[in-house]
Amino acid sequence: MDIAQGLWLGLQQAMQPMMLLYCFVGVFIGTLIGVLPGIGAMATISLLLPVTYHIPPTAAIIMLAGVYYGAQYGGSTASILLNLPGTPSSAVACLDGYPMSKQGRAGVALFMTTIASFVGSMLGIAILAGFAPAIAELGLKFGPAEYFAMMLLGLVAASTLASGSPLKGLAMVVLGLLLGTVGTDVNSGQARYEFGIPELMDGINIVALAMGLFGIAEVVGSINQPREGQINDRITWRSMLPTRADWKASVMPMLRGTGIGSFFGALPGTGASIASFMAYATEKKIARDPSRFGKGAIEGVTAPEAANNAAAQTAFVPTLSLGIPGDAVMALMLGALIIHGIQPGPLLMTNQPDLFWGLIVSFGIGNVMLMILNLPLVGMWVAILRIPYSVLYPAILVFIALGTYSVNNNTFDIYMVAIIGLVGYVLAVLRFEAAPLMLGFVLGPLMEENLRRALLLSRGDPMVFVERPISLGFIIACAALLGWSLWGMLRATLRARERALDQA
Repeated sequence: MDIAQGLWLGLQQAMQPMMLLYCFVGVFIGTLIGVLPGIGAMATISLLLPVTYHIPPTAAIIMLAGVYYGAQYGGSTASILLNLPGTPSSAVACLDGYPMSKQGRAGVALFMTTIASFVGSMLGIAILAGFAPAIAELGLKFGPAEYFAMMLLGLVAASTLASGSPLKGLAMVVLGLLLGTVGTDVNSGQARYEFGIPELMDGINIVALAMGLFGIAEVVGSINQPREGQINDRITWRSMLPTRADWKASVMPMLRGTGIGSFFGALPGTGASIASFMAYATEKKIARDPSRFGKGAIEGVTAPEAANNAAAQTAFVPTLSLGIPGDAVMALMLGALIIHGIQPGPLLMTNQPDLFWGLIVSFGIGNVMLMILNLPLVGMWVAILRIPYSVLYPAILVFIALGTYSVNNNTFDIYMVAIIGLVGYVLAVLRFEAAPLMLGFVLGPLMEENLRRALLLSRGDPMVFVERPISLGFIIACAALLGWSLWGMLRATLRARERALDQA
């Protein structure tokens, strides 16, 4: 099936009334939680995961994906109006968006971020449609050894390229792998690490884990964070109209941001946040007058927004075509697909082309909906930003408890989510990122399965991982990433010691 046939099949699937309804629900909720600082796409997708048990798989994935890329649109609103990013990838928008707001140009900033988000997303979707089939065709040549090595590279990249200490990232990956082994071993039927608790025989519930790490922990951690700004201006249609100079200054930054975001979005362990920072740094470096940045430069808003939205779309390339999630949100999306009996990977386009192409076309439809939603409803988003956190957060905790209980109708899951939330908050205080843990938890069972299968086919010979060229390449890349991270840590330690000696 060529791309044109696939898009036509996807259009027939995505234009069904039920699919359009769930797409709208997803992008609307995504924009809403993007506007509200401190909640995030991970917590919302975790909260909605139990709901997807009661709707068709394609509609469920369309809705959850809409939440993810919809949050990228809404995240810049709070950044511009309050100097408080709604999502991590929108933090860059604070640098020039908030100064524009203080100059009375908040409407222009909001309008141009919506346009930049739309351009970045649609070009990212085109790249997704063009490259995913080719990557999936290559993936058909992979065996168990290649899949294991590729998943290992994804985990190493996620832990070493994430912000913070690489050692802490690796520790969280290992913890996620260990949590993924809890439950009954598929091959031997033996219970592992259940500690005599019958509810753990089926393993740790992914919904409870995600809601605890990214729901309760995030809410508790955000309670004491004060808002940094005040919304004083009333946003009108006239105040949103950009000048010709604004358009001229934004076109090329949007395209450059889209290219940067598309590249980083498809790489494991990078994602929208790194893409937006890289786009901002690029624009500042090539600008004729870099001193404008940080004082209300329109390029400092449009380039990062195009980058993070393009990255949100191309992040689906490795997830759908290879079954390898690039970040924690994609890991949760992968978990949602597996829950519904869908196996992501090279065979997804062959076995379920209606699902694959329906998703891609729904992304385009969802972005058109977001374009329509964001511009007329700016006044509503501003009003929502005035909701007191003391009202908002207790309601979220109640929904988390209800959502967790509804999966298995078991109070044990509520205790689990509370314990995981407490542990997640402690880990966040100690600056351990939760995203690598989630990646390790989702990929752990798949890695174990492919490791055992590769060793079984090679009759226990571990050299199978270095004898095959593709798996050897992945393992060399893993070693290079680890070596680079360790060298960076060593160099930072040596510099710290030099500074300490100079001060002494």
